[in-house]
Amino acid sequence: MEFLDERRPARPNPLPTRSNPDPRGRAGLSGWDEIGATMAPPRVLDRAEMPVDTAELAHFLIGKMLVRMLAEGVAGGRIVETEAYSIGDPAGHAYRGVTPRNRALFLERGHAYVYLAYGVSFMLNVSSETSGVGAGVLIRAIEPTLGVAIMERNRGGQRVRGLAARDLARGPGRLCEALKIDRRLDGIDLCRAGPLWLGSDGQAPDEIGRSKRIGITRAPDSPLRFYVRGNRFVSGPRALNR
Repeated sequence: MEFLDERRPARPNPLPTRSNPDPRGRAGLSGWDEIGATMAPPRVLDRAEMPVDTAELAHFLIGKMLVRMLAEGVAGGRIVETEAYSIGDPAGHAYRGVTPRNRALFLERGHAYVYLAYGVSFMLNVSSETSGVGAGVLIRAIEPTLGVAIMERNRGGQRVRGLAARDLARGPGRLCEALKIDRRLDGIDLCRAGPLWLGSDGQAPDEIGRSKRIGITRAPDSPLRFYVRGNRFVSGPRALNR
């Protein structure tokens, strides 16, 4: 999450409510996508259960659900890879203080910070710590479990078979493309049922590994990347995924 080029201004965000945490009700759907038909709908995460500390939050989010509500249905999956960008981290966007573009990082934990990397790919982060303190967690990859066909279309009609399925949301840029995440979602509360939210279905993650972060030049050796060991939807080189 180093300082990257961002060319689009933030736009007004919708204000979701928590009156109906069941995404089926929010979207007017009769049920989940066929991939998730046998799964119990996840509940929206309560902010109170989320750790304040950035590294702890990055670890906590492994195994949780990222859910996107779209006109065509529900899409999303299980978070399998994150990176922490803690207080005072020189690789973090909050390092130089509050700006109009990074202000979502200074919101109370559990809000979305979306930025455009190199003018090409959007990246989704979850704000951490307390209000007024800039830090966040980058969501690097999910294991698709809901709305796979929707995500496939969003990725340009990619056929989800074999290795293609593995690459559907493996990496932060692909993830945002698959779920249609852009600056319009910047600043929204991920602890409320709405267009994008964090959830839990009660399932504990498999073994969680830890490594240095990927693709940064500042503080490159900080062991602040968390991932599910042996999960084929995790991004990065094999050497970091042991």
